[in-house]
Amino acid sequence: MNTPFPPALRLLRWVIHGTFAILLAIAIAGAMREDRAGAAWGGLLLGLLYGIGLTIEARLPHFGGRLHLALGRVWLLTVTAGWAVLALSSPRFVWLAFPLFFACLHLLPLAVALPAVTLLTAGAVAADAWHTGSLSAAQVVGPMIGAIVATLMALVYKVLHAESEQRRELIDHLVRTQDMLLRAESESARLAERERLAREIHDTLAQGMSSIILLLRAVRANLSDHPERATRHIAEAEQTARENLEEARHFVRGLAPPALQQSSLGAALRRIGDTATAGSDTGVRFEISGTPVPLPAEHELALLRIAQGALGNVTRHSQARHAGVTLTYLDDVVVLDIYDDGRGFRPDQAVGYGLRAMRERVTALGGSLAVESAPGEGTAVAATLPLPVKEAP
Repeated sequence: MNTPFPPALRLLRWVIHGTFAILLAIAIAGAMREDRAGAAWGGLLLGLLYGIGLTIEARLPHFGGRLHLALGRVWLLTVTAGWAVLALSSPRFVWLAFPLFFACLHLLPLAVALPAVTLLTAGAVAADAWHTGSLSAAQVVGPMIGAIVATLMALVYKVLHAESEQRRELIDHLVRTQDMLLRAESESARLAERERLAREIHDTLAQGMSSIILLLRAVRANLSDHPERATRHIAEAEQTARENLEEARHFVRGLAPPALQQSSLGAALRRIGDTATAGSDTGVRFEISGTPVPLPAEHELALLRIAQGALGNVTRHSQARHAGVTLTYLDDVVVLDIYDDGRGFRPDQAVGYGLRAMRERVTALGGSLAVESAPGEGTAVAATLPLPVKEAP
């Protein structure tokens, strides 16, 4: 049986069947000594029939179908009838009623099994009295004690079996739940990685491509009348493409952005402002307020990407003449402000990916993102991140 503690149940099962086999062997041997060949052959036939029933009884917990249960009850009726004939033919077969008690209690509903055990007990007492020609207290008490012990043991068996089934179902449920959690965690990790890739691509490669497109448009506009300006824009586009390629390589390797590897956060933000607005009519002013303090790498990366995304939106959508980037260090937070005097928009109607990516970045670090804008009134984006708590000396 597939249960959390099958050895105990298997042992109890084989003790019952072993008891039947021992009692049957003793009865057959006694019948042969008394030259009752018919009873001995009947005992062998009963043993063969009981052995066939073991296979059915063993399959019941696994299959549990109505057909197997019906076959088991037919087997029980046949064995009981065979026992009754043998018990009347020889007193040595009377005690085979004891293991039959267990069979009744196992295969029949309790409401039917208890009367059946009572009838078997009465049959055993009657058969013994038939052979001795008298009825004593010992002849009655013996089978009754056997029936009571068998009933108690069978009830214990049913309780153990029910508990084992409950535990098996619980274990199966836990295993299924664990598999579902593993699949959910795997899917969550996959979605999180896809979201991270989308944010990185949007804030790096997409912004770089937009800058290159603006620079190439400026080249086309100045190629005939202002070749020197066009040449400068070509150089800027080449530099932007080179930086974009470097970003892509570091992005694939999972390293820090080149802008942060080569300079401080302030210098990287200034460089991004110049690159994002190159080839456009937007002028960018950058300033730092407060005393700069070292920031964790993930804080610097988040602020850098937010600046890239916000300034990319300025050059592509706002048609602003002026924009500003301010990095402010306060006692417990660092604030990045990006604002412009462009045409603005309604934040509650924004459907683009950029603002959502910015908000996800700051939320993941325990910060907040505020967006203020209205049509014709420009836009202001403020990202606030908490500063790491300094450990006491």
